[in-house]
Amino acid sequence: MANIYIPYGTVEGQTAQIADYMAELIRAHGHRAETADLKHSGDALPGGYDGVIVAASVHMGKHEGHVKDFVKKNRAELERLPSALVSVSLAAHGDEENAESYVATFEEDTGWRPSHVGLFAGALLYSHYGFIKKHMMKKIASDKGSPDTDTTRDYVYTEWDGVQRFTEDYLAWLAKLGSQK
Repeated sequence: MANIYIPYGTVEGQTAQIADYMAELIRAHGHRAETADLKHSGDALPGGYDGVIVAASVHMGKHEGHVKDFVKKNRAELERLPSALVSVSLAAHGDEENAESYVATFEEDTGWRPSHVGLFAGALLYSHYGFIKKHMMKKIASDKGSPDTDTTRDYVYTEWDGVQRFTEDYLAWLAKLGSQK
């Protein structure tokens, strides 16, 4: 049984939902998993884990600074443990080139090259936004040709089947590494 740590950064909560879903899947496969919101849990990587999946959302083209700080501080341990990065962005919904460029920038900024990377679409959560952000996000969606500009509802783009495949692939990789020891 593996013990997996899933630290994450989230702004509107979609990345937290993805982290929680991954933790549930890991537990359903007979392992232990703990999620931690890095905004509140600090930047120390606790001991006793067999693997780490760092999850971060992208806003204004960048991952959260506190997630970058966590990775920089714990880079040696992330390189020692089987670790992965989950990047959550609106770009992952139809603009994979931009989504990949966000990860490349994150890797350059932190010096960490995760073995596994998952790119997942986030959500337009109009109901969570204040007046200015709501209209700014509507304009961005409209400028990108998206029909999802009705600010009275939310649009969730996360492909949960993809999150499940990524998590199960990570667990299979972890098991393979464990059998090689």
